[in-house]
Amino acid sequence: MTAISTQSVPVIAIDGPTASGKGTVAQRVADALGFHYLDSGALYRLVGLASLQAGISTDSEQNLVPIAEKLNVIFQGDRVILAGEDVTDAIRQETIGKRASEVAIHPGVRAALVGRQQAFRQAPGLVADGRDMASVIFKDAVTKIFLTASVEVRAERRYKQLIAKGFSANMSVLLQDLRDRDARDANRSSSPLKAVEGAHHLDTTSMTIDEAVNQVLDWYKAR
Repeated sequence: MTAISTQSVPVIAIDGPTASGKGTVAQRVADALGFHYLDSGALYRLVGLASLQAGISTDSEQNLVPIAEKLNVIFQGDRVILAGEDVTDAIRQETIGKRASEVAIHPGVRAALVGRQQAFRQAPGLVADGRDMASVIFKDAVTKIFLTASVEVRAERRYKQLIAKGFSANMSVLLQDLRDRDARDANRSSSPLKAVEGAHHLDTTSMTIDEAVNQVLDWYKAR
């Protein structure tokens, strides 16, 4: 695909903090429009998992970058295959989420994943969620959303999600972890989490998923 045709493909970029519901909303919006979907956070979780398997510290940027560059990953529907192993559930564990946040602070790791993320931009369109979709990866997105919710509600959502998947969870630990991740995401030197100029703010604290999805669709159609 040429650069010109790729740039003509519309992108809806949804950024926001951990457990804000952006992934669920983004997937539903993509389904409604028949667009492709990019969960950029999954790539950082994969780097977190692969580095853990290789015994590499999240502090070691020089050793993390090659892992990010050479990720042998295949996305098959809602399944994620890393080096031939189905890691769909493994990358959703809280320990891996924490590692993802730690590896994501490194500029070299982020740079290594830019091309892989932009490759998801294919016709008829893309809905991408993450931390820097609108600010860095898809600056020309036709619709930009900053989606958030209170940390208490986000912790409750994550708790229910983990319990439903059979993982153990502790509410107080989840709350502190979310606050730590928020601080790392907002204060890192490379691509910090922030609402870009022109982005629609969507607080889902007291909204249903359907309400959030419909609001994003309305903003996209009214652009």
